[in-house]
Amino acid sequence: MSTFVSIFVQDTVGRTQLPATDQQQPQNFTSGATSETKQKLQDALLELNKPTDEQSILAALILLRDTTAPSSDPEEEVLKQAVLGRAVLGVYADALHAYLDQATEAETEAEWWDNIERSRYELTWYLLQTLPVRLLNLFRTVASALREHNIPITLSSFNPASIRQVFPTSVDSLHYNALTKAMFPHLHRYTFTSFSVLRVRRAQPQPRAKQSLTQLWDEILRCHRAILSTVTLPIELAKQECRLKRQELERIRDERAEALGSLSEMRLSLQDSFESDAGCPHDPTDLGIERYSPLIDTLRRKLDGKPTQLGIRPGSVERLLDLSIKVLPGHRMKNLSIFAENKLKRPSNLVLAWPKLLLGPPLLFYGLRLLYTSRASLQEVTKDARDTILGLWQGWLIDPLKDVLKTVRAGGEGSVIVQKEAVAADLASLERMALTLAKDKLHYSSAQLKNLSSAIRQGDLTPILKIYEDDIRTPFRSAVTGTLLRSLFVQVQKAKVDIDQTLSGIDKLLKSQELTFAFVGVAPVIAITYAVGGLLARVWEGGRGIGKYGGRHRRTIAWLVMRRIERLLVFQPHSHHLTDGIVTPLDPGDSLPPLTSGLLLLSVTQLRYYGEMCLPPSSRIREGFLEDVKDLEDPRLGRNEKLRVLDRMWKSWGTTLGWGNQ
Repeated sequence: MSTFVSIFVQDTVGRTQLPATDQQQPQNFTSGATSETKQKLQDALLELNKPTDEQSILAALILLRDTTAPSSDPEEEVLKQAVLGRAVLGVYADALHAYLDQATEAETEAEWWDNIERSRYELTWYLLQTLPVRLLNLFRTVASALREHNIPITLSSFNPASIRQVFPTSVDSLHYNALTKAMFPHLHRYTFTSFSVLRVRRAQPQPRAKQSLTQLWDEILRCHRAILSTVTLPIELAKQECRLKRQELERIRDERAEALGSLSEMRLSLQDSFESDAGCPHDPTDLGIERYSPLIDTLRRKLDGKPTQLGIRPGSVERLLDLSIKVLPGHRMKNLSIFAENKLKRPSNLVLAWPKLLLGPPLLFYGLRLLYTSRASLQEVTKDARDTILGLWQGWLIDPLKDVLKTVRAGGEGSVIVQKEAVAADLASLERMALTLAKDKLHYSSAQLKNLSSAIRQGDLTPILKIYEDDIRTPFRSAVTGTLLRSLFVQVQKAKVDIDQTLSGIDKLLKSQELTFAFVGVAPVIAITYAVGGLLARVWEGGRGIGKYGGRHRRTIAWLVMRRIERLLVFQPHSHHLTDGIVTPLDPGDSLPPLTSGLLLLSVTQLRYYGEMCLPPSSRIREGFLEDVKDLEDPRLGRNEKLRVLDRMWKSWGTTLGWGNQ
């Protein structure tokens, strides 16, 4: 039994203990000597406390039928009333479960046919999958016709001449003969517009030459239309077949959903029946089953079309027993026969898989053979790919990350372009050269040399520049006998020191951004690794059908179900023309019609399945989601309240489950 039905009737289970006149009696009924009948009733009541099944219900009803004789023990009478209530509730839950399963099955199959109908590729693949079955039907039709015409069934009997003799065909009925109907059985029960060739109508007489050209053009168009219709005819007929089956399944779904909605609305009246005064007088031979007559009559009328059955007393347990033994199983068998006769279910797995089973082994063998013959080149490609991946991993990811760690650990120490010692050595050499020149040329004292040394360290070479300015006044004489060359070499050393200091500044700038450069160098490989890893993870999770909150596909299905529920609450479908898709605005009242209520329960059941299967167990998300689903299932809430619940679900779970990104 589905979780929805179990939860839906769970609140009613505790109300099946009738408030009998002996309310002081303990509910265990273990005091004193226990008769065999009381023990059986207690066992039956215990079995019906669990999720009910057909065997427990049947055993309880048979026990009640055999113990209808009144008893002087009030405890035994109260036990009978409790078992009867649980049995009635079990039959009610079984009927709910039957209608829910049938509606769900019809909707699932309708969605399958709808997916086939929407795509020409799927239609072509569907024709290929069902081609053996269609050819078999065609062979049987031809063989039967040959037997009817007393033509021996041989291989030569299946030539075109014999077939034309058995199946005469006219131009207007070219596409609707027995052979076409054998290939597409839905044509036996439905009539469609003929794929007639194009006819061009002329409003007035035309000149002879123009008339000849028009006739030629008409013939060309007619031939083109005939060829086109012949080529596309199988796909169009397959599309019609899928559409008809989908519409029939939707009609069955809506019928079952309407009955489901009517039964769900009876839960409140059933609870009132359980809570009715047990002290009311009733026939001691019927256990008070008359209180459940409206429910029994409604169930029988919906399941069998008959509110009563001849030969069974209206106030007896046999009515309920007959409902459980005959009517419910008969209804299930009738539903199965409808699916089987109209071939509404999708083809079997063998029919759907035969092209893959037939073409798969040769293609697999050819692929393995190709791989075996190319094993040398494949080994080389594999080796190159392995070396490339390892080089990318080690040289562009691991080693740069190690360098990043070294940079962080070193804290910016060391140099990138120039060493500090080289800069200090060049500066000391400049200082010595300048001091020597000043001492020899300017005859500086120790104090003046000390001041000059401090000025040189600050970059001030004014005394040396004055010597250079004096020397260039007489460059030739100064070059031969003076200090022009020495002052010029000091200028060269000063330029070298300036260059070193500039490079030192650049070096400091690079060191301050070394961590940034390290991350910039490793970032592309990290991005590539992350993207490839995420893609592989999505492929792996998609292949296993898992992912966060059930994966994107299941979250999308839940989003579609939410949208369908909101549409059902805003509009209501018609009850008697179920396949045309027409909807009308809901009446101003707050109550929901049975069809809308049943379709709503059908969609909410899918939400409950999603919550139970895809959301994390024992989590607040799952608990809150299922609480909202339970509110949508509650028949006591009207249309406006359920719209508010739905609005709360959009706000609470839309962002979490990614419904806003669909």
